[in-house]
Amino acid sequence: MKTAEYYLLDVFTDKPFSGNQLAVFLNTDGLETSTMQAIANELNLAETVFLGAATKANHYPMRIFTPTTELPFAGHPTVGTAHLLAELSLVNREQGIVLQPPVGELAVNYKKEGAAFKTAQPVMIMSSTIDRLTAVELLGLDIHQVIGDPIIASFGLPFHLIELADLAALEQIQIAGAVWTDAVTPSSAGQIYLYVVEQRDNEETIVRSRMFCMHASLCEDPATGSAAAALTGYLASLNPDPLHCKIHQGVEMGRPSVIHTTANGEIKSGYVNVGGKAIIVGRGKFNHLGR
Repeated sequence: MKTAEYYLLDVFTDKPFSGNQLAVFLNTDGLETSTMQAIANELNLAETVFLGAATKANHYPMRIFTPTTELPFAGHPTVGTAHLLAELSLVNREQGIVLQPPVGELAVNYKKEGAAFKTAQPVMIMSSTIDRLTAVELLGLDIHQVIGDPIIASFGLPFHLIELADLAALEQIQIAGAVWTDAVTPSSAGQIYLYVVEQRDNEETIVRSRMFCMHASLCEDPATGSAAAALTGYLASLNPDPLHCKIHQGVEMGRPSVIHTTANGEIKSGYVNVGGKAIIVGRGKFNHLGR
């Protein structure tokens, strides 16, 4: 009987039972795509990673699944997988690693803030199909609580970015399902990323955020590296100065996380660095995978 071992991690945190949950399976060459999807659905985490054998030193093919679909790229699986490989002494922290999801190669380095990766492509920014008035209806807010029209930004996974006036607005969001069906579902981006800029200066930009998506039902994510990258890429496009962001997410869910991002300065032409910590919280094994 075939079996597959996996590790459970909490990502973008250094404390158990906070941040974003992740399962990582090692040595999954030969595992059918349908089986990967079934396992991801069984675990029902935001994302599950299936890692292939190294193609060369410190280079690992990576596939990422939600419970319902495969993703070309996601941030917390990248950071969590890099952390796991280092903790298991499968890579050299000094040399860094390269993870290879469908979107392209992601170079990962290890710093005091944890593992940090550079996006595989520059940010893509476009107009959102959601205007300000629709965002107000979608979120159950007043017009003064939504700042300007949303935009879409992406590094392979697109998000509607919606800026809110303050933390009170962020905390009182009530998603209108009917508006989501009419405005978000038909769009090119199936996720919304809501943010408040709490502090903005030359040293560090502090942001609070929430991310919502629709799978079988409405879901909120406690830490979304791909969305944090998209937001940072967008903010960097508005100002050529170096940008250092500290993004807090998951607070309203009771799973606080911290994501560090940088752009401009060393990162030119729309690329972004995304980093954070992670912690291993468990280990398991799947049976009944065929013979």
